[in-house]
Amino acid sequence: MKLYYAPGACSMAPHILLNELGKKFTIEKIDMGTKKTEGGKDFNKINAKSYVPTLEIKKDEVLTEVSTILQYLADKAKATKMLPKAGTMARYRAMETLNFIASELHKGMGGLFNKAMPEEGRKIIIERVSKRLDYVDGLLAKTKFIGGKTFGVSDAYAFTIMNWGGWVGIDIKKWKNIARFMEMMAARPSVQATMKAEGLLG
Repeated sequence: MKLYYAPGACSMAPHILLNELGKKFTIEKIDMGTKKTEGGKDFNKINAKSYVPTLEIKKDEVLTEVSTILQYLADKAKATKMLPKAGTMARYRAMETLNFIASELHKGMGGLFNKAMPEEGRKIIIERVSKRLDYVDGLLAKTKFIGGKTFGVSDAYAFTIMNWGGWVGIDIKKWKNIARFMEMMAARPSVQATMKAEGLLG
């Protein structure tokens, strides 16, 4: 398998999970400006959506979208501690959490990277995202990880997105339970390995 990524982007979530699972894989960096792979290929021909993450499963077969890739990887590895079995209520709860991260945190915080965003628009988005972070902080007041007592796929995704806080003007440390979660996640070997591979740690 090969994961096409951009440093620190949402592709970091499946990158973390791949390291967590101990699976054999390769990575290739994408220049999101030129849409060229590190090897000089046209990324548009690999993924017509032109964004990461893109998981190349085998020749001419790729999978896209963070939540889908995370579920695919966990299912293929039979990692039921990280993602409950399909058809169970626990699985639907995990999907509920992944969708919340995707629609309420990822899209919200992602919009703040737009340099053309008017200041009034930024304030509105930050206010809305802050309310969503209040909810996450409440979850983490009751449990160690986003989805429960042990690491799950939602944690890789939530960590990746909330890690953007410093880049988009949201001080994550304001939420004490989120701050504890972020510190704990940052210390995990899988996260350390991912961030080093993406050039985000020395």
